[in-house]
Amino acid sequence: MSRSRSRPSPLATLAPLREAAALRWGALAARERIGLALAGGALALLLLWSLGIRPAWQVLREAPAQRAALEAQLARMRSLATEARELRAQPPVTPEQSGAALEAATARLGEKARLNRVGDQATVTLTALEPLALLDWLGEVRGAARARVVEAQLTRSGSGYSGSVVLALPRAL
Repeated sequence: MSRSRSRPSPLATLAPLREAAALRWGALAARERIGLALAGGALALLLLWSLGIRPAWQVLREAPAQRAALEAQLARMRSLATEARELRAQPPVTPEQSGAALEAATARLGEKARLNRVGDQATVTLTALEPLALLDWLGEVRGAARARVVEAQLTRSGSGYSGSVVLALPRAL
């Protein structure tokens, strides 16, 4: 048989400490009690400020900037969703049409791009291609050839980008 020991309540264990504190408080002079009360009040105000008011104030101060950033992100996501719907609404292209559109778009880049096509994938090697030309080419490849970028290894060198882009072309219907 096990005996159950009754534990004293937490308030009962604090009772001797409270009595000692009350005796010590009573032994203080009125001036010392006022000083300690003011110090305790100042400490309470500091805790209230640092734990309650300052964090809320900081959230209120940062909220407009965060809201603007989130609204910009939402606008970008909506424009991407609209673009995706438009791309889905376009009629499908055959692999031959896709290949011809990719070759035409790459040929417009001149000597700065070299196309190597194997099956339904194409690798385009770029040499010092300007950023705007790269952006236009990617848009044309995605829109007209319906190709999607599978892998891109580009490095910025001087005023342009060099590297390779692997594209997946649409398969036969």
